[in-house]
Amino acid sequence: MPRLLIVYHSRTGGSRQMAEAAHAAARAECDTTRRTAAAAGPEDLLSHDGYLFCAPENLAAIAGVMKDFFDRCYYPVLGRIEGRPYAQMVCAGSDGENAARQTARIAQGWRLKQVQDALIVCTHAQTPEQILAEKVIPETELERCREIGAAMAAGLAMGAF
Repeated sequence: MPRLLIVYHSRTGGSRQMAEAAHAAARAECDTTRRTAAAAGPEDLLSHDGYLFCAPENLAAIAGVMKDFFDRCYYPVLGRIEGRPYAQMVCAGSDGENAARQTARIAQGWRLKQVQDALIVCTHAQTPEQILAEKVIPETELERCREIGAAMAAGLAMGAF
């Protein structure tokens, strides 16, 4: 059975909710593992057939913990995961595009195959209080996360990627 790895980071709960929604939908179709970026490592990437990366955008960049995951894993798996499919989800206060570009650039270096456009969920958090507050992702957005998780899993299960 194909294996999907969901790697996420979340400080205020938004990205965690997104990763949980994608995981719930994906595990019906394939063996799915959800790991925090702090806990995930090269062995996780090597033992899975496809990836879904989910992180917040902080200060117009991917969150530092997610960047640390990529930094720790980049060279140990370079040349060993080429061609595997990936997708990504970004939880952003206002934009999210730069975080999506950064993740796509890292995935390009690994020669991963992007199989879906980045899903960016905007929380519209603009004040320090809103930015630091626990997030509640609306059901309509969580459904989009479920769709991306289900699509990744179905594509892996069917051998479409």
